[in-house]
Amino acid sequence: MNDAPLDPLIALRPWAAPELTSWGRLPTNAVDRRSGAVCLDGDWRFQLLPAPDAPLGEVWSSSYVPGVWTMQGTDDLPRYLNVRMPFAEFPPDVPAANPTGVHERAVDVPAEWAGRRIVLQVGAAESVLLVHVDGRPVGISKDSHLAAEFDLTGVVRPGERAVLRLTVVKWSDASHIEDQDQWWHGGITRSVLLYATDPLHLADVTVRARRDGELRVDCRVRDAGGALPEGWYVSGELDGQLLTQDAEFDRANAEDERVSGFLGEARLRAAVPDVRVWSAETPELYELTVRLHRADGTVADTSRHRIGFRDVEIHGRDLLVNGERVFIRGINRHDFHPLTGRTVSYDDMRADLVLLKRFGFNAIRTAHYPNDPALYDLADELGFYVVDEADIESHDHAHEIADDPRYLGAFVDRVARMVLRDKNHPSVIVWSLGNESDYGANHDAAAGWVRRHDPTRPVQYEGAAKLGWADPDVASDIACPMYAPLPECIAHAMSGTQTKPLIQCEYSHAMGNSNGTLADHWAAIEATPGLQGGFIWEFWDHGILQRVNDGRPAGRGGAGLYDNGVAAPGHRWAYGGDFGETDHDGAFIADGVVFPDRTPKPVMFEHREIAAPLRIDCFRHEGVVLSNHQHFRGLDWLSGEWELSLADGGTLTAPAELPDLRPGETAAVPLPFALPEDGGEAWLTLRVTTAGDEPWAPRGTVVCLPQVRLRAAPQMAHTPVGNRQVEVDEDGLLRHPLLTAAPVLSLWRAPTDNDELGGMAARWRDWGLDAPTRKVVAVRRAPGRVTVVADHVCAGGTVRHEQVFTAVEDGLLVEECAELPEALHDVARVGSVFETVAGLNLWEWFGQGPWESYPDRAAGAPVGHHALPVDELFTPYLRPQESGGRHGVRRFTLSAPDATGLAVRLDRPRQVSVTRHRAADLAAVAHHDELVPRAGCVVHIDAAHRGLGTASCGPDTFASYLVPAGVHRWSWTLRVL
Repeated sequence: MNDAPLDPLIALRPWAAPELTSWGRLPTNAVDRRSGAVCLDGDWRFQLLPAPDAPLGEVWSSSYVPGVWTMQGTDDLPRYLNVRMPFAEFPPDVPAANPTGVHERAVDVPAEWAGRRIVLQVGAAESVLLVHVDGRPVGISKDSHLAAEFDLTGVVRPGERAVLRLTVVKWSDASHIEDQDQWWHGGITRSVLLYATDPLHLADVTVRARRDGELRVDCRVRDAGGALPEGWYVSGELDGQLLTQDAEFDRANAEDERVSGFLGEARLRAAVPDVRVWSAETPELYELTVRLHRADGTVADTSRHRIGFRDVEIHGRDLLVNGERVFIRGINRHDFHPLTGRTVSYDDMRADLVLLKRFGFNAIRTAHYPNDPALYDLADELGFYVVDEADIESHDHAHEIADDPRYLGAFVDRVARMVLRDKNHPSVIVWSLGNESDYGANHDAAAGWVRRHDPTRPVQYEGAAKLGWADPDVASDIACPMYAPLPECIAHAMSGTQTKPLIQCEYSHAMGNSNGTLADHWAAIEATPGLQGGFIWEFWDHGILQRVNDGRPAGRGGAGLYDNGVAAPGHRWAYGGDFGETDHDGAFIADGVVFPDRTPKPVMFEHREIAAPLRIDCFRHEGVVLSNHQHFRGLDWLSGEWELSLADGGTLTAPAELPDLRPGETAAVPLPFALPEDGGEAWLTLRVTTAGDEPWAPRGTVVCLPQVRLRAAPQMAHTPVGNRQVEVDEDGLLRHPLLTAAPVLSLWRAPTDNDELGGMAARWRDWGLDAPTRKVVAVRRAPGRVTVVADHVCAGGTVRHEQVFTAVEDGLLVEECAELPEALHDVARVGSVFETVAGLNLWEWFGQGPWESYPDRAAGAPVGHHALPVDELFTPYLRPQESGGRHGVRRFTLSAPDATGLAVRLDRPRQVSVTRHRAADLAAVAHHDELVPRAGCVVHIDAAHRGLGTASCGPDTFASYLVPAGVHRWSWTLRVL
């Protein structure tokens, strides 16, 4: 039996037949079948064949289902490409070398299922699934991210054992429309279930629940015997209250039933008084139970649903939820896990959504395929708006496939099956026809099916919208561009020609140290009617935990081998090229707002503040103005505490009584503190937390930290001490007991991913900014003062740098000036860099923090007193690069455990970084396991630091965040603690 040939399914060659999307597969539906199902997850017998028609061998290994074989010890390893296909063949062809996984296990069919209809459900398989039972062919399915169901009633016997074989072919004609920006894998990626129903069963349930309380439930009924028995009927309950059967609808369908005899339709209705309306802020759910009865009243089938009452509509250029224009604070999300690849558990998904909720996100785009079904249940429960995206991306051959009639069936099939599965989820507010597949007749056909089947939601598709944001004749109800420059978006909204909501499907690319200008984008979105938000690319860094010694994925046994974004010794986060492939797209797979272990990157704190539900609008008349920036919720779920940070006096706290504000309302509240008379800089922060337990956060979880400056810093003054010598060597380098490398000019940073892919890094290298030649021009000495003038010569020009070292009563004053020639019009930084002795392991500072921030990504880092060990300042982006900087630093100390060390005070807020790595160290390696930390600290004080932008995929930073040519001046004092 185990060696039976795979024909006749193999004879169909489904991996090269785009007109064949399925054979033997049951229609998709929204009926809940989890109750009573037998889960077949676990270890299966497994063979990996070199091609679909290769003979089975005698030796079987083991593979865990669900799971991809590329992560389970086979020689077929993960591979990453963004746009290009991993093989040269044109659609619909595939290579002859085509890994094929054969999964097999025995199944005991419950004896009590005698006389029932028995169905196999395979949650997802990549890319073509072939099903056999006891050697008999059952069916074929394509579409790697939706379940396939097969009727096994005629091929298994209750009370007996059957041998189930699931064969997965990796490459197929379908691979050409699954060319998404993620790792290529192969295997069964979601759970396998076996369930039974009565022959008379619910074939589908469609729920439409409006915000006015009107409920309509449409049921479709079939019988395994073909003809429906007489007298069946449907009943329903909503939170225990009986629904009314729509007899008029049933009578209208009765005549059709007599003609066809194999499809029954029934409708249930209810009008719910005082309905609790669902939104992302108030995810109110009701329990709906639908029962199918035989003529004698006994229950033949049951389906349970959690439903939400809400409306979605487009009015003019606004997307409305429950009549309100809501901001879409979205994220693009893949199903991903660093140990199991495409397979994610319920707990994984809940942790994803809980984290997103805590950082202010309210929307998810299921990039670029329908996600695991449990995600939608969680989105309903926790409160997210979902753009549900079909499993269509033909990036490499987009133009050819969009109008190719051979792929017409696949386009419509994939979009329709997504809608049929997910239509009852209140969280789903928009259907997406796919991603980066050009635009053609195949899209129009799929859009037409959706509009007919579900007129309650809009349809979007970026490929159609890009032909004209206001074009009414394309298959997109929303203008959803990718990485459109902000000025273009504003101009469109102000043009008077806008006809659709403008919500970018991707607008800020989170690759490495990135997401610059995020706050600028949202300031414009909130201030410009017609702009409504967008989705950041993306949630995850798709780093796979890899064993360094053999280059293999760590697999399921790697749990616990990472923490806070860092892989354990002997392991690293792998990206493109790390599994031996020569054709790859490198670290472009590492472009998320969280690390592979779900540790938040600093941008998450930026987003949390940008999305703050409660804000301080201004400081005036000895008070501050608070505003509620939610759409549907008051402030009763929040609690607050005031914090007053004084530059020279520590931090004071006091409880805050939040005003009763409805959405959009403002109120003035008095200052909780009397400002001290010393005149120092002062900042007021409102620490906003959850007042009670939320489904996504326990009581006391920080929601936001709005802040306002109450008083600016006074001008810094110094008293020179002429009788104290300043020690400078013959090369004009400062000698100091706590410095191992004197402060010198720095014009370069270890390139970020944006710098590399945006072309800036190449330009800086061409200019020679990474290694200029320093030539001393003059060293002038005077009592208590030394002036050093040096030229830094590089291919792009000569930068003159002047340092004036003056002994002052509180240490050493360093005044610096650098003049950049016009040719150096956009450099990474201008500032000083020095290195300290070992042992100074604690950094304390007054400025923005505590997390990393940069000039164009600093809105989420409040000013205050902060302290961290030096080793915790560095941000371990998957490819080492510039990181760990803090913006707006006024002063800092570096100290040893005995409180000795150094203190620095800056002339005004500056960008500062303290790490264990020189810029050259970071730029020389590809992974963090290759870095060797230095014993001392490498300290950068920047007069100007270039913004981060998102140029790896999208717009660069704004001109206001560039470092221009010309004269730059800065000063700071250094003293010994």
